[in-house]
Amino acid sequence: MLDIKFLRENSDLVKENIKKKFQDEKLELVDKVIDLDKKTRTLKAEGDNLRSERKKLSDEIGLLFKEKKVDEANANKEKVKEINDKLSGMEQEEEELNKEIRKIMLTIPNIIDESVPIGKDDSENVEMERFGDPVVPDYEIPYHADILEKYSGIDKDASGRTSGNGFYFLMGDMARLHSAMLAYARDFMINKGFTYCIPPFMIRSDVVNGVMSFAEMENMMYKIEGEDLYLIGTSEHSMIGRFKDQIVKEESLPITLTSYSPCFRKEVGAHGIEERGVYRVHQFEKQEMVVLCKPEDSMDWYKKMYEFTVEFFRSLDIPVRTLECCSGDLADLKVKSCDVEAWSPRQQKYFEVGSCSTLGDAQARRLGIRTKGENGTYFVHTLNNTVLATPRALIAFLENHYQKDGSITIPKSLQPYMGGMEVIK
Repeated sequence: MLDIKFLRENSDLVKENIKKKFQDEKLELVDKVIDLDKKTRTLKAEGDNLRSERKKLSDEIGLLFKEKKVDEANANKEKVKEINDKLSGMEQEEEELNKEIRKIMLTIPNIIDESVPIGKDDSENVEMERFGDPVVPDYEIPYHADILEKYSGIDKDASGRTSGNGFYFLMGDMARLHSAMLAYARDFMINKGFTYCIPPFMIRSDVVNGVMSFAEMENMMYKIEGEDLYLIGTSEHSMIGRFKDQIVKEESLPITLTSYSPCFRKEVGAHGIEERGVYRVHQFEKQEMVVLCKPEDSMDWYKKMYEFTVEFFRSLDIPVRTLECCSGDLADLKVKSCDVEAWSPRQQKYFEVGSCSTLGDAQARRLGIRTKGENGTYFVHTLNNTVLATPRALIAFLENHYQKDGSITIPKSLQPYMGGMEVIK
């Protein structure tokens, strides 16, 4: 969420940013907010004058009674009552205006970084760099669901009976491989100096509204019936929410955290849920990284964070590339974002396995996360990035380690988490 003062003083810049994100329907909201803000400030100024007048009259009442000027004192009391009645109505109007301003401000997109490429949607994202050779073997790589079934590693018929479409049972070596990758991701980030955390898997609506846009919430979040609780779509939600309404010590910045959680998503949209596979599902598990830092350090951390993900996948012998998200593909709170995509030898193309974003002070402003330095109190910057989201990463692993004889090799980095196993046969 933008600062209302910033919007007031930079309305043309805000409108230009809206155009860059191809959300022209929101242009009129800028002028509407400015008009509402003007009314609010006028009301506040009038209210302050009335409060000043009330104080003056109240101070006089006692003196008038002492001087036995009862009629004048009672007249002042009547004026104070009239002022109180008027203030009550003005304060209610001011509160309603502020609510309307906040509601609109929550829908106006954050100012994107000047380096973000301009484009309408993800088809115009820009490749940044490739890491590792995208090999296409001289033998066929089966569909990942077929590999899993070959190893008796998946049961979607049973999950259909227990939970419906979009869920799965993982079993045996495939379930072990899934957990091994998560454990390795945890230790990988701990070794980078991040503090490990397991957060709550449900959060309140005020936290949801603080970490994401309303449109995202509607398409992603599962609401707990009868409770002010939502299932998290990623542990970033809980991790950032942990600092709600807090003033963190400036000397503690940057705060670097890595968190494990299951993730739950409705996945509403045209892409749909996979019938057989596990690429797009309602439930998955993830190792995340979250950073809170000073504003001047956020871009440095942004680069470090996606590089950690690249390093992680390369340590698993999986070729990846980084893809810069264009303006139209950025969620409203994001300043800059890039995807990490893994190579699929079966499809002979890359697919998304993680995303890194810096959100500036948007989440911190919504949630009231501040720090105090020499120049006063200010909002921190927040960043998040996927270390590993599986079963998507499991798909990339199976395809890139599937051998001609049907076996699956285990790279050295993962072998300690698989009981020393070098190959799954």
